[in-house]
Amino acid sequence: MKILTFIARLFVAATFLFSGFVKLVDPLGSAYKFEEYFSADVLNMEFLIPYALPLSIFLIVAELMLGVFLLIGFKPKFTVWSLFLMTLLFLFLTWYSAYYDKVTDCGCFGDAVKLTPWQTFNKNVLLIVVIAFLIFAVKHIKPILNSKALNWISLGSLVLFLYITYHVLIHLPLIDFRPYAIDKNIKQGMEEIAIDGLPKVHDFYLETNDGDDLTDELLSKDKVMFVVAYDLDKSEMSGFENIKKATDLALANGYTVYGLSSSYIDDLVIVNEKNDLKFDWLFVDGTVLKTIIRANPGIITMNKATVTGKWNWIDAEDFKP
Repeated sequence: MKILTFIARLFVAATFLFSGFVKLVDPLGSAYKFEEYFSADVLNMEFLIPYALPLSIFLIVAELMLGVFLLIGFKPKFTVWSLFLMTLLFLFLTWYSAYYDKVTDCGCFGDAVKLTPWQTFNKNVLLIVVIAFLIFAVKHIKPILNSKALNWISLGSLVLFLYITYHVLIHLPLIDFRPYAIDKNIKQGMEEIAIDGLPKVHDFYLETNDGDDLTDELLSKDKVMFVVAYDLDKSEMSGFENIKKATDLALANGYTVYGLSSSYIDDLVIVNEKNDLKFDWLFVDGTVLKTIIRANPGIITMNKATVTGKWNWIDAEDFKP
């Protein structure tokens, strides 16, 4: 029994730590996924959409802390019951997604590991069974150190997780698992098929206000900069001061520069006039833009369809041509 408990303990702790970590490095991705769940077409709980990011951060940190608790044997009864209830919630959400075909990717492992809805549901069934066993065998979960050391490890872990969360929200994800990561080629991504049967890069169309498609033309150029602002209503307007410095520098060094947005052209014109921006805007689906870069606004540079750099607006001055 002790050996089985130890194996189950390691399995559950490792699963929650991995799941939490790949989301911790990109909490906005989880927030966007919650927004999808809360939308009218899924759970119809749109009043929760404004709280998607805080809820995302809370669940990510909770997932990681419970993984740490289980690994070190801190408060075992509280830990296993919390893990059981959290997994029960995820079990319902993944069943709902799979059965009603509402959300094709639950984001349980962020963008690092893609699973189909039914694969995700089956994973949660296995987890709930193993955690139920741990509840039964909780007396065999022993702490690995004295209580003072466990308290310090727990506090240190919490501080570390919160710091990482703050850092990636201010800048960009520490690790980018998406097909638009640095050194990824967009054209290759259009040809590679993901687990959902769609190309890894899809719906990537660069359209002018007149309806012309510039996708192929711009993906063939060797020095391109895109300013991404998926929704001006949610953009950090003060960030366009840094954006202007970076884009002016890029233009002076032979870059082709365009803005990418899903906002109305009238609003984009106003932003250009207020900030003296020297580039035109192209129109791209908002979901695609949120996938390209976790910044609003942000900058991405490309060379013949290969991503060469990405910056949040706060780091735009780090761009070097």
